[in-house]
Amino acid sequence: MSAAHQATETASDPAPRSASQEVRRGLRASLPVLFGVIPFALVLGAQAAQKGLSSVEMPLMAGLNFAGGSEFTAIRLWTSPPHLLLIAAMSFLVNSRHLLMGAALAPFLRDVPRRKALAALFFMCDESWALTLADARRRMLNRISMSYYLGVSAGLYLCWVTFTTLGVVLAPVIGDMERYGFDMAFTAVFLVLLRGMWRGVRASRPWLASLVVAALTYRLVPDGAWYVAAGALAGLVCAAFTAPKRGAAHD
Repeated sequence: MSAAHQATETASDPAPRSASQEVRRGLRASLPVLFGVIPFALVLGAQAAQKGLSSVEMPLMAGLNFAGGSEFTAIRLWTSPPHLLLIAAMSFLVNSRHLLMGAALAPFLRDVPRRKALAALFFMCDESWALTLADARRRMLNRISMSYYLGVSAGLYLCWVTFTTLGVVLAPVIGDMERYGFDMAFTAVFLVLLRGMWRGVRASRPWLASLVVAALTYRLVPDGAWYVAAGALAGLVCAAFTAPKRGAAHD
């Protein structure tokens, strides 16, 4: 690392923190998001209970998969016996956005050993990705704080596994949790993350293209989760065509 690069990072982050301080900072940053994740997790647990999953099977599913959207898809498509190929295909479509998320995060992981980076990416979800990327950009660093990422991810992971399991346990008592409006939690969390990553109208064009294409696909192709892949692809194409050309900032 060059002396100029070190000076830039020191100026951008004038108060270096220990690993434990960064973990705690990540945990604190995740707290507002957790309030939206909890009802979302309870809804998934309640739906899983209706499909026959136990309080042992649910934490195994949530802990080994850790991808809320694909878990909802799997539960809604679950039958006895399950159509595994259909569930796998729809889960892949729902999680296709992770391809773009990983590509956006890759430049910030260049100095991280591959084994450590792959382990960290297991815990990448919409919330941990958005909070960590926004933190790196806000501090004007070309890398992420792995300790901060660990703190964010730990809070989200433990909350998700705990409250999806609690949803299974409470389902017989509470019944259909969606009637309380808990299913709106995901939209609320998304809006919070969107606000935190807002970088102006020009930078939001890929988001708008993704939203419009996903909505149209959802209306025209209601079966499955094709709208997720279509929205992700539209956002990628729009970003490619609207990205500033090299040297344009100096013209």
